[in-house]
Amino acid sequence: MQVIGAGFGRTGTLTLKAALEELGVGPCYHMVEVLWGDTSRLGLWQAAANGEEVDWKRVFDGFESTVDWPGCTFWELLMEVFPDAKVLLTVRDPEAWYESARNTIYASLIAGQKGELKEGNEEPPSPEAFQMIASLIWQGTFHGKFEDKAYAIAKFEEHNEAVKSRVPPERLVVHEVKEGWKPLAEMLGVPEPQSEFPRLNDKVAFREMVGLPALA
Repeated sequence: MQVIGAGFGRTGTLTLKAALEELGVGPCYHMVEVLWGDTSRLGLWQAAANGEEVDWKRVFDGFESTVDWPGCTFWELLMEVFPDAKVLLTVRDPEAWYESARNTIYASLIAGQKGELKEGNEEPPSPEAFQMIASLIWQGTFHGKFEDKAYAIAKFEEHNEAVKSRVPPERLVVHEVKEGWKPLAEMLGVPEPQSEFPRLNDKVAFREMVGLPALA
């Protein structure tokens, strides 16, 4: 494990997954692996969400980096398990982050629990995946109060400040997607690619992927 992503989902993490893999630190673990990849690790994630001890090297076997949930919840533990890994904190304007999260990952949870997801570009996630996500993120991180915008933003900012204050400066990189390749390439000590920086999984693309209706 070379890079531990500590930023919440909807901070450009699918873009970062693609970028890190192009920079040579892939495969990169992301929530899409839980939803549509190797679901054999789902039980391990549920155990972690329940507060049980898990073998983190087994969880990330075969991966060189991680971004997004579920990994970002456990960034502090992962720092100890992988002491040579850099910590990558992806950040975003809090208001924009909340609106994006509310209209994508949170909306998909509510629709999925009601059985209202239509056919999207991917198969609907399993009930077990929705259960893990609900317990880890919506109950575990936001304590069932995500619909309270002020509370959710406060948790977002609290998390970011905790990462900034607890990670040694030499291990931490704070990154906004608009900064592109340079901070990531410098973090890894590799040349910047000549290719265009990826831009993936905007709100419209996410809703199409999971089968949510278009926003008015």
